[in-house]
Parts: sequence; structure tokens; C-alpha cells
Amino acid sequence: MVFDISVAMTWILFLALFPMVFIWLRRAWRIFFQKDYSEVALKGGEAPPDPKKWAPVTGLLNLGAGAALVVVIVGVILGYFPFDTWIAIAGSTIWIKIFADFIISRQARPFALGKKKK
Repeated sequence: MVFDISVAMTWILFLALFPMVFIWLRRAWRIFFQKDYSEVALKGGEAPPDPKKWAPVTGLLNLGAGAALVVVIVGVILGYFPFDTWIAIAGSTIWIKIFADFIISRQARPFALGKKKK
């Protein structure tokens, strides 16, 4: 194996999966077991008016994305996934998680049409 930029980027992506899995599974743990809704549907660093309503959706998203990446990590370590497969699964999971978090945070704060009340 020749060490070039593609090998370095592959290792960076693989090693970055570990903290992502930790953070996402920790968020799911906090939401489901500790009932901590401080990281639910964040927009601008602030939780929505009713974070408990959006907690199951956010918790399941974090749990699903974290579990998918755990499967990828174990599959890579055991040699089960070829390169193209694990890169595709990991990349798709990361992007879907980003977009889904954005959608949930916007759905938790619907905008009102018309004049704003003071």
C-alpha cells in the first residue's frame, strides 16, 4: 500500500467514525434514559418550545445513525465490507443524519404567516 492522499483521507474518515458514534449514541442515551432534552431539535443552539414532543424522533435518529456506523466499524475491522461498500454506507449515514437533524429542528419551530405578535 502506497501512502497517498486517498489513503490518508480514508483513514481520517474511518477514525472520525468513532467520535461520531460515541456522540450520537450518547445523545440517544440521554434522551431515552436520562430524559435530558437539552439537545433535541436544536436551532441556533436553543431547544424548541416543546422539546419533549420531538425527543422520540431525535432519539431514534441518533440511535439509528449510531447503530449503522457501529455496524460499519465492526464490518471494516472484521473485513466484511469492501472499501466501496463501507465508504458508501458511512457517507450516506452521515449526510442523512445531517439533513434529518436540520429537518427536525425546522419542523419543531413552524413559522407563522402574517404579522408577528408583540
